[in-house]
Amino acid sequence: MKREDLNDMLWFLAVAEERSFTKAAAKLGTSQSTISHTIKKLEARMGLRLLTRTTRNVSPTEAGERLIRSLAPRIEELESEIDELMEIRDKPAGTVRITLSDYAQESVVWPKLRPLLRQFPDIKVELNSDNGFRNIVEEKFDAGVRLGESVDKDMIAVRIGPDWRLVAVASPEYLKARTAPKTPQDLVGHDCINHRQARAGGLYAWEFEKDGREVRVRVNGQLTFNTSYAMIDAAIAGYGIAYVPETLVEQERATGRLIQILDDWSPMFPGYYLFYPSRRQNSPAFKVVVDALRVR
Repeated sequence: MKREDLNDMLWFLAVAEERSFTKAAAKLGTSQSTISHTIKKLEARMGLRLLTRTTRNVSPTEAGERLIRSLAPRIEELESEIDELMEIRDKPAGTVRITLSDYAQESVVWPKLRPLLRQFPDIKVELNSDNGFRNIVEEKFDAGVRLGESVDKDMIAVRIGPDWRLVAVASPEYLKARTAPKTPQDLVGHDCINHRQARAGGLYAWEFEKDGREVRVRVNGQLTFNTSYAMIDAAIAGYGIAYVPETLVEQERATGRLIQILDDWSPMFPGYYLFYPSRRQNSPAFKVVVDALRVR
């Protein structure tokens, strides 16, 4: 069936329902003559008379009644499906996919999403933990999480976390046999636990700052990881000094399992931002997630 045939049949149904060309024209926002001409063309193409016209009213013929019985339920079903789709458009439901680092997930995103998901049971969230920089457009993520300094300029960026810092920590057992470093340069003579950066594949050069002086140190040691949690476990076990997010080792420092060193050299880093393409039609579910993560 051609698209124009379907449109003409919809007009036929309107005339049959209203039993009047005038009323159908008013309902459809067109002229009486246009509707009358359209129905005549439809009847000519089908080779059937669908309506009986008198000076007082319009009524369907037997063929018209059969066409109504065939079309009406299908049209009602289609209208119902469209109404349901319109409800989804305005209702927070569906899946939101976010790529982020393990630290961003545990420290910022997941704590904020836990109460949200209980409040909106129709929202589903997929958190893809990856310390590399993913292309959210090509890989069909709704958003990503990065430090503010790393967000591309063509993205919308929403701040979701406070500034934070990395701290150098080691176990008491490790420091018993060695002199604790006083400056970042002293790390060269220590066993350090390296962090491999997923994006570039290289080892992270530890960044320090004091009194406006910035220092980068490339450290050495037996172990290299790509997650902070593994680095912390290795530091607790005495394998060397780790440079990790401060909030991840609060408990270990409080219990004495780890000792912080070079505290006055640990700089602050910009907090995490949720980023997503500027040209997109965001779903209600996505908007609810963004609002929950946003820093107040």
